Amino acid sequence: MGMIAENISFRYAAAPVLDDVSLHIPDGSFVVLLGKNGSGKSTLLRILAGMLPCQKGTVRIDGKDLKTFTPRQRSRVIGFLPQHFRMAFSFSVQDVVMTGRAAHIALRPGKKDVELVRQAMERTGIDHLRKRPFTEISGGEQQLARIARVLSQQPGRILLDEPTTHLDLYNQARVLNLLKELASSGITVVAVLHDPSAAFVYGDDFVYLQNGRRLKLQEQQEPWDEDVLRQVYGLALECVPYRGRALVAPVLNDSGDLENGLRTKSLEIGRGQ
Repeated sequence: MGMIAENISFRYAAAPVLDDVSLHIPDGSFVVLLGKNGSGKSTLLRILAGMLPCQKGTVRIDGKDLKTFTPRQRSRVIGFLPQHFRMAFSFSVQDVVMTGRAAHIALRPGKKDVELVRQAMERTGIDHLRKRPFTEISGGEQQLARIARVLSQQPGRILLDEPTTHLDLYNQARVLNLLKELASSGITVVAVLHDPSAAFVYGDDFVYLQNGRRLKLQEQQEPWDEDVLRQVYGLALECVPYRGRALVAPVLNDSGDLENGLRTKSLEIGRGQ
């Protein structure tokens, strides 16, 4: 049945952030949330993860309302990587990754927990850092440790807000390829990404948000159509074909400045399915 969000609306004080957003995320898919800053992507992801309440609407996992899950139950089925993460104490990298096992540990970590943490660090390429203080490794290495922490939970669904932040090109590719592999193995992956090119190379499905509402594609439109991307980002973009999809670059005029403006009819903005 997967994860289903129906008619989600949310506001901070007087500022509306999401307006009547619906989507269906099938099990084992890699879904990417795309849109400009402030479009509501991170807020939607946090609601899907149970980190923010549904002020209006419902999120269901396999038919069960997410609001009925206890925090412990939720952490067993959803792994969440927030955009920002602070570690107040100088724990080792291994200890930080071990905190991902909290929902599974009664008193102290067992052999299975230690092995799963080792596998998560190995999979993200940071096993050699396991004894290093988390606060003393680079920002990119910290991001990899945070991803390993989520993997150690062994959730059926992993939600990530900008997982490639602070990563160099090599590690961006490694992480996105890992997320693709996880989806292929049956784990549902939902991620906020800023780079549509990376999204199109690795993702299975794409959800566009604009001013808190979901944009529905018109018939015959592909997610990487230039018309779609111009409306989403308010910028002239050129799409270069790549393996049946596209890589995206901004269009520059003869003076080297960005081309702005839309030249096509608008997409329908609404709930979408």
